[in-house]
Amino acid sequence: MRIFVTGVGGQLGHDVMNELAKRGYEGVGSDIAPSYSGIADGTAVTTMPYVQMDITDKASVEKVIKEANVDAVIHCAAWTAVDAAEDEENQPKVRLVNVTGTQNIADVCKELDIKMLYLSTDYVFDGQGTTPWEPDCKDYKPLNVYGQTKLDGELAVSGTVNKFFIVRIAWVFGKNGKNFIKTMINLGKTHDTLSVVNDQIGTPTYTYDLARLLIDMIETEKYGYYHATNEGGYISWYDFTKEIFRQAAAMGHPEYLPENMTVNSVTTAEYGASKAARPFNSRLDKSKLTANGFTPLPTWQDALGRYLKELDF
Repeated sequence: MRIFVTGVGGQLGHDVMNELAKRGYEGVGSDIAPSYSGIADGTAVTTMPYVQMDITDKASVEKVIKEANVDAVIHCAAWTAVDAAEDEENQPKVRLVNVTGTQNIADVCKELDIKMLYLSTDYVFDGQGTTPWEPDCKDYKPLNVYGQTKLDGELAVSGTVNKFFIVRIAWVFGKNGKNFIKTMINLGKTHDTLSVVNDQIGTPTYTYDLARLLIDMIETEKYGYYHATNEGGYISWYDFTKEIFRQAAAMGHPEYLPENMTVNSVTTAEYGASKAARPFNSRLDKSKLTANGFTPLPTWQDALGRYLKELDF
């Protein structure tokens, strides 16, 4: 099997390429940079085939994917800067990347009759209530520009491609890029008090674990909508921070011990407004994975422990 992967300069694309290599599949990576621009960590992705592609350029997308001669596309590339997406001057670019770019890829996948796997987000929902969102729920109501464009990307895929997987994820972290864990670890070095919100509830997703599931999926014809985060229960960002610091301290970093670091639990309202509204309820129902024979991801606590060992801090 030969797979085309977009966004390999990011957290998930990096890990998807490495998972393909691990399984003996051919992976062709792409991003907007002239050559691979992700972390130079010596893993397989750094030397695997790479082609520059601007997903917003329809002719380029068609040419590149056709010439790659692949069986499937895993579309990880996206505009993911949620607050910056609210800036009026950025909105045309956000739409171009998340909607037009996705449509361009979907059009080629349909023409070639190949599989397409599109990564989406819990932000397509309004985050009200406490019930976990089910993957086939169509009660879409994004709260921000990013969520709206990812939803429109979903509609482009589902309305165009016959063989599609739409996989919604949340609270993503990986080695190749910025994320909440890295931010907290860095803040913990320079602050002795932090305030973290306690009323946004969800579950983290480790890209290393997610990559394995995505390749499991692309091997099948079990198309449709899925939700995928790590197991281990639903938590707040405050809960997540406490566990990050607990594990970091246990690894021999005393600056993260409770006596050296105070973490205050605050509401979103108390924390202060961000440009983009965030959903309170990011609980995703993942039962469709096991119902279709897919192995769930490990717990987020286990994933966090493995991830912290990968970080140099």
